[in-house]
Amino acid sequence: MRLGVLDVGSNTVHLLVVDAHPGACPLPAHSHKAELRLAQLLDDDGAIGPHGVDRLVSVIKEALQAAEDKGAEEVLPFATSAVREARNADDVLERVRAETGVELQVLTGAEEARLTFLAARRWFGWSAGKLLVLDIGGGSLEVAYGMDEEPDAAASLPLGAGRLTAGWLPGDPPDPDAVRALRRHVRTEIARTVGEFSRFGTPDHVVATSKTFKQLARIAGAARSAEGLYVQRELKRESLEGWVPRLAAMTEQERAELPGVSEGRAGQLLAGALVAEAAMDLFGVERVEICPWALREGVILRRLDHMESV
Repeated sequence: MRLGVLDVGSNTVHLLVVDAHPGACPLPAHSHKAELRLAQLLDDDGAIGPHGVDRLVSVIKEALQAAEDKGAEEVLPFATSAVREARNADDVLERVRAETGVELQVLTGAEEARLTFLAARRWFGWSAGKLLVLDIGGGSLEVAYGMDEEPDAAASLPLGAGRLTAGWLPGDPPDPDAVRALRRHVRTEIARTVGEFSRFGTPDHVVATSKTFKQLARIAGAARSAEGLYVQRELKRESLEGWVPRLAAMTEQERAELPGVSEGRAGQLLAGALVAEAAMDLFGVERVEICPWALREGVILRRLDHMESV
């Protein structure tokens, strides 16, 4: 069957259409995305303002039309941290339902981490052993660890690249004192969770997902996306540590000119790099392998598992 998954994230609204059936690898058929940056559209009270809600409804309608055009039999809609944490989340969800017919499933942070972990496990297989999975989104950082398809530990921290950029790094380039303050904040937040994971022992394989990690790996020398999904890509902590001060000294436009960095993500790349560097350091990770699959694929795989069991 042809399935669509509609991801209302903190940065983008992304429709991924795949050809899939239980027991097979989902094959991408179409991708439709719109930059929305919901995490940066919250007002002083933490609500998504009228303009943001109008834009969200419009973008979802466009995505549904794209899904219909591509023949998707079913669309799996979900939202992550920006909607989850908005003060007016219930009103936003009702407005979306009333005007589009879409019942957005709001995932908890732990659910995000578990579904992303499932995708990474399926991609790398059982031979990868104990997996540690790191994912930096626009609104949150997800961490998961385990031997099976369901992680032994999963955590979600409010350390998304978009959220931190909006709240901590207003300048272009940012003030060095602001960068140092954000670095301290990120490390303090991550350090609180390390013990929860370290009691399970050293992972056999450390995996990173998300656009942020992919872009950081690319500027550090990883293969271009055009070279295909199956090319191994990695990011070494040593390389990342060298890039962080360089990114901090750049303007947003200068970052956008780096290989693999999109103009829409350039502004939040520094915050993402600070989170990635801190996570790798505090979890004692020297290198991560980039996984092409993440949350959207996890949602699809879970749906296919359910189909197979009924």
